[in-house]
This record gives sequence, C-alpha cells and structure tokens, in this order.
Amino acid sequence: MSTPGWSDMTRVFGRIGLLSFGGPAAQIALMHRELVETRDWLSETAYLRALSLCMLLPGPEAMQLATYAGWRMRGTAGGILAGLLFVVPGALVIAVLALGYAYYGALPLVQAAFLGIKAAVIIVVFQALRKVAGKALHGKQGWALAVLSFLGLFVVGLPFPLIILAAGLWGMMTRSGAATEIDPAPAREAQSFRTLMVWGLLWATPLVLLWALDQTFLLQLGLFFSKLAVVTFGGAYAVLAYLTQTVVQDYGWITTAQMIDALGLAETTPGPLILVTEFVALLAGFTQSGVSGAIAAGAIALWVTFTPCFLWIFLAGPYLERISAQPRLAGALQAITAAVVGVIANLSLWFAMHVLFDQVNAAAILAMPLPVWTSFNLPAALLAVLAGVLMLVLKRGFVVTMLICATSALAIASV
Repeated sequence: MSTPGWSDMTRVFGRIGLLSFGGPAAQIALMHRELVETRDWLSETAYLRALSLCMLLPGPEAMQLATYAGWRMRGTAGGILAGLLFVVPGALVIAVLALGYAYYGALPLVQAAFLGIKAAVIIVVFQALRKVAGKALHGKQGWALAVLSFLGLFVVGLPFPLIILAAGLWGMMTRSGAATEIDPAPAREAQSFRTLMVWGLLWATPLVLLWALDQTFLLQLGLFFSKLAVVTFGGAYAVLAYLTQTVVQDYGWITTAQMIDALGLAETTPGPLILVTEFVALLAGFTQSGVSGAIAAGAIALWVTFTPCFLWIFLAGPYLERISAQPRLAGALQAITAAVVGVIANLSLWFAMHVLFDQVNAAAILAMPLPVWTSFNLPAALLAVLAGVLMLVLKRGFVVTMLICATSALAIASV
C-alpha cells in the first residue's frame, strides 16, 4: 500500500467529508471507493478489519473509520486530520442551519433540496451494500451471519451490541489454526497509558473549566453528551430514543417537533448522524442566551462527542493487526465483518423507508418498522428513480446526481 502525502490526504479526506451524505452505510461505501478502489491507500483486508473494529467501539463508526485510516497512513497527526475533515464540513452546515432554524423556524426550501439529496443517497447506499457484501461475505457462514444480523436488528429489534457480541463469539468458537504474521504496514507502537492520559485530559478540561466558572447549563450539557459518547454503540441510531427522551422530556431543552427536525436535517447533511447532538445543543443554547449561548453549547457538544472518538481509535488501533494475527480473534473479526453487512442492510432499508414514506410505525408484535402505505411520498420515489437512472444506467457520479436531484426537488416544491 502507498503512503500518501499530506496534500493528497487533505484533498481526499476533505472530499470525503464534503460528500459524506446518507449516514454510515453511504459513508462506508464512499470511503471504500476513495481509499481502496480508486487509490491503493488501504488493502481490502485492512479496510474490513478496521470497519469491524469501529463497529465494536462506541461512537460514529464512519468517522472512526476515517480516523483509523488517517492514523494508519500518517500516525496520530494523520488520524486527527482525517477525523476532523470528516466532521468539520457537516458541523459547519449544521451550525448555519440550526441558527437559521432558531431565527426562522423550519426551512421549506432547504428541506425540499435535501429530499433530492436523500433520494440520491438511497442509490449510493444500495451500491455500498452490494459492493461490501460481495467482498466481505465468504461462504455459507458469512451469508448466514449477515442474514441473521439483519433479521435480528430489523425484524426482532435486538440490541446492536448483542448482535456483534454473538457474531464475535461464534467466529471465535468456529475458527482454529496457527498464528499468522503481523502486517508490518502500520508499524506504530502502542502507547496506551500516554494516549489515555493525553486524550482523557483533552476530553475533561472544558468540563472542569465550566465547573470552575459555575456554568451550570453548559456543564450539564457537556456531561450528558460525554455520557452519550460512551454508550453510543452501534452509531447514532442506537441511542436516538434515549437522546430524544433525555433532551425533550427530562431536561426540556427542545420540543419533540424540534427534535424531529433536528434529526431530519442531520440525516441529510454531510458528516455523521451524531451531529444531531450539535443541532440540539445549538437550539438549547440559543434558548438560554441567544447566539453566543448557541455557539458555546454547540462547541461543547462537538468537543465531548468527538474527542472520545480519537481516544478510542488511538487506543485500539495499534492492537488491530496483533488481534488479526491470532486465529480465534481473527475469526471473531471475520464473523463481525459478516454481521456488519447485515447492519448496513438494516440501515439501508430503514433509511429508504423513511425517505419514501412520511410515516413509519413499529409493527404490532415485533419491532420491525412498517411504512404507512397511505403516506407514500411520490416525489421522493420519482427522485429516487431519477437518481437510479443517473447512477446505475448512465454511470453519473454522486456529485452530479445529487445536484440534479436537489434541483429537481426544488422545482417540484415550487410547483
């Protein structure tokens, strides 16, 4: 694998950050295309191992995958660069939209344009699922784990960590053999204690300062989102219910309607879906003390949400190749990788249903989401067909397709 220069890394990871629409499934596919297919910066094996690791860690897996890729190529500085470029574009967009929302309420034209983007993302996600499944699933066991993972999440509603744990245990029990050589490419020494101290201190310092300055609201907000950063296994979808209950019912920072709008905007902007925490914090801070309060709250939410992500990757990254060299642990990672395909399929179908239908309810018996058929969104379906023709038939790129679909959505909304 080649080692890119800083300018190339900045350009490529900046592009990934700007185009990372559509949640983790689309983001994982985008990085696969940029880092594995288009450039030889990561091997297929290294990419899938890293994806499995990120699925095991709390926090947004796609952002952590970008951080790991940057760390593997250029050490800690490379990881920081890649992680920031993945988050910052979306964070800036969310900040602008949240402040506009605070002043003017819902933004119909923006939401209309985002409908076109979401329709294009459906096709991107489909392509992602097809490519990842083709390369990650080997043999009947791989396919069985992916299908069972999908059914467990989508139909039964099992907790995400339970799915991953079960797959890992199965892979560990069914794999045997001798240890293999460690890939020398990421020859970076583990400095666990130093990493823990440095990044733990960075994480805690703003909270200590807020406590010392007696900033009760900002401290409460920072502590809550710090807690969320620790329990967010399986990405933002896994904790949305807990997040909504806490910020709406327990703290009363925002209303239910505002939370729904926050989620809708976060889903359709670049960057990880967990940026919804920034939107919530900005609105809560604006209610407390206007624009200055919003900026302070948004900054605190971003800091305590993403600083832990760097901590997890820089702690765990150096051990990934050693884990992969042990047959039983490698079997666990391979099984988790297969289960992750089911996770991506679940996210893909969930996303498509929420784009194509205005209402999606839980089934009466199982946890499976079912669309309300009378809420079928015809414009969204037409835009998805348009995106499919552009990308699958005419082989147009995502950027061109996204712009055409967004413009078409605005034209439909203005009729």
